[in-house]
Order: sequence, then C-alpha cells, then structure tokens
Amino acid sequence: MNHSAPFVAQIWRHPIKAHGAEHLECVDLLAGKTLPWDRVWAVPHSAAKTDGGTWVSCRNFTRGASYPSLMAIDAQFDSKSEEITLSHPDRENIQFRPDDNPAAFLEWVTPLLPPERPAPTGLLRATAQGLTDQSKPWVSILNLASLRALSDKLGTTLDPRRFRGNFWIDGLPAWAEREWIGQKVSFGSVELDVTQHITRCRATEVDPETGLRDVDTLGALHENWDHRDFGVFAQVSTGGTVTIGDTVEIAI
Repeated sequence: MNHSAPFVAQIWRHPIKAHGAEHLECVDLLAGKTLPWDRVWAVPHSAAKTDGGTWVSCRNFTRGASYPSLMAIDAQFDSKSEEITLSHPDRENIQFRPDDNPAAFLEWVTPLLPPERPAPTGLLRATAQGLTDQSKPWVSILNLASLRALSDKLGTTLDPRRFRGNFWIDGLPAWAEREWIGQKVSFGSVELDVTQHITRCRATEVDPETGLRDVDTLGALHENWDHRDFGVFAQVSTGGTVTIGDTVEIAI
C-alpha cells in the first residue's frame, strides 16, 4: 500500500496483561475507554495486594520486567466465546476460558517463571477498565520511525512487541510523537487526546521470540536521547472503528 500521509500500521491488544500480544486488523474504540479486551485479565502473584478487579499498580502482577520469559507468549482471543489460545516456544499451546479454568493456565505458565520470584496465584478480571500500567483508561500510540531510530543505535532490528503498544503509526519523523502532549490525534474518524509520554521498563530489553534479555533499550534511550520514554498515552475522545491503513492526522 502506498501512503502519502501518516497511517496506522499495526494494532495490538493483550487480553491477559503481560501474557501474549495479538495483532488485529481493526478495532472499535469507545470514548473514555481502554482498547476493548486489552488487559481485561491480569495475573496476581503471591505478594500482590489487589482489590477485586479494580485497577491496581502493575507491581502486583507477573509481567515482563521481572518475568522476562513471558515476553515470548503470543495470544489469539475469541471475544464471542472468551476463549484464548496462548503459545510459547517452550510450551505446547493452551486454549482455555480465563474465567473458567485458571488452574489450567497456572499449570501451563508456572514452568516459564523463575522460581525465586513470587509465584502466580490466579487470573484477575478487570471490573471497570483494562488493567493497563496507568490508572487512567488510556490507549498507547507508538511511532515505527522512532523504533527504527532506536534499532539503529542498538545495531539490531527491534520487534514492536517489546513495547506492548496498541497503535503503531508510520510515515512520520522519528520522535515526532514527543511533541504531541496536549494535542489531538485522529485515526480516520476516531479522535484521541494525547496525555503523556510512556516511560519504559526492562520488559523492552527482552526478545519476544525467545523470552531472553538481549539489548539495553533503556540505556540506549538515556544515552542517545536523555530520557527513557517510548510512545505516548492518549484518551479516546471520539469513538469509532480504527483499521490498519487509516490516515493519521495531528492537530498542532
């Protein structure tokens, strides 16, 4: 496809927080909501302090920063049946309904985790908003040109899945998104208010193909750009359908 304007290049969701990325062709967004079925479930660990399915900090869940092997999980989710299929290079695929069979999931995932870390205890379903890293019901927007710039500094091609974003755009200069805070962005008819930068953690150091740490993304960001941010958060102000290839417009 030949694009003369910035466009939506990739859409991702993560039904179980930190346990698998799923590529989408399109998605329906609602104003003031996280991306549908994104981080609807999360995996508390034995040291967690949770309050039902209301939002709590990511430190209460198993995640890629502390459990790097989780980064190699891929997911496929059927929103009608609420069945999810998880795959990992070191495990056979598993298909299950998170609300009905957390025991099967725990049996599957536990061998992937370092024994010295707090063990997973179950699956928690969100009651109001997705259990994202932010307490606000935001989505994330990332720039493929920025990814290429960071890849060049590290001397390797970085997989977008390292950054667990929702929307990747292309056709803009590297780091153009850093100027968007407080601005409006539209994907076709959908409008979003950009709210803040995304400060990154060690999960981005992990290769999603292997689940092993292989590059110092945080060090490269700090050394070359004097920050550890990658991408921006945004709140959906006008809902609608976003499809890969949609034109991106920025109201400066």
